Amino acid sequence: MFPVLPIRYVEPVYRPPSEAESLILPLTDGCSWNQCTFCEMYTAPQKHFRARDEAEVLESIERTGERFGSAIRRVFLADGDALVLPTRRLLKVLDAIRKHLPAVRRVSSYCLPRNLRKKSVEELGELAAAGLAIAYVGAESGDDEVLERVNKGETHDSTLEALNKLGAAGIKRSVMILNGLAGPDLSLRHADQSARLVNATQPEYLATLVVSFPLGEERLRGGFPGWRALSQHELFVEMERFLAGLELERTVFRSDHASNWLILKGTLGADKDRLLRQVRDAIANPQAAALRPAWARGL
Repeated sequence: MFPVLPIRYVEPVYRPPSEAESLILPLTDGCSWNQCTFCEMYTAPQKHFRARDEAEVLESIERTGERFGSAIRRVFLADGDALVLPTRRLLKVLDAIRKHLPAVRRVSSYCLPRNLRKKSVEELGELAAAGLAIAYVGAESGDDEVLERVNKGETHDSTLEALNKLGAAGIKRSVMILNGLAGPDLSLRHADQSARLVNATQPEYLATLVVSFPLGEERLRGGFPGWRALSQHELFVEMERFLAGLELERTVFRSDHASNWLILKGTLGADKDRLLRQVRDAIANPQAAALRPAWARGL
């Protein structure tokens, strides 16, 4: 969309699927935690965590505005957890976006729950007022044992606290749960506790994707002996358990990542019964689910 951007990128660059048309603006390189054993996104040497120089970021915003200011409607703050930065610095970035990219209507960021422990609801409210609209929170699981085994550095309660802070501040929450993360032994606990976490926080958006390991499973297995990937049938059973446990009022739900075998879209709770029927049909007729064309599986 923006062929020659005056922004320095360190590959690989990641963003949520819903930010496909957003300007990617790095405030940091890498992830400040980067110890989750299921995540390979920031393990390359060049992605070692560091905060970008403030002057560089502000200059990038100004120069981007000079060239493309009227064309940019959304901005995603990269890399893995831009909200680790002090509120003061984030407010300066948001102010620069308002000044130099006046057509922007939405700013978003990934967010680790741990990075909100020192931020008050009032501080987050300042960020919301300055333009931060959505925080993407990788909860991964609501089960403490699963979180410990994958070295997430969070608990059910720490994630709940962060999500409630964001909601109280007026920042929309997009929560992601990893289907299959717990392996077979903890699968149903993972589903139940994840549903409990989501019910308690009522996020505006909820997504699931299937855990995968392009670089191999050794890193995960170091702290999770006996783990194995779930079969397609087991993934569907876990998803059915998770959906059945959800009691949501108005949450947009998507399970349409390229990793998902079964594409599910709806609003919970209005579409809960329909989504459960889809999953139960897949459990009863796994051959039909497996033979769905690649484009229908989001590939």
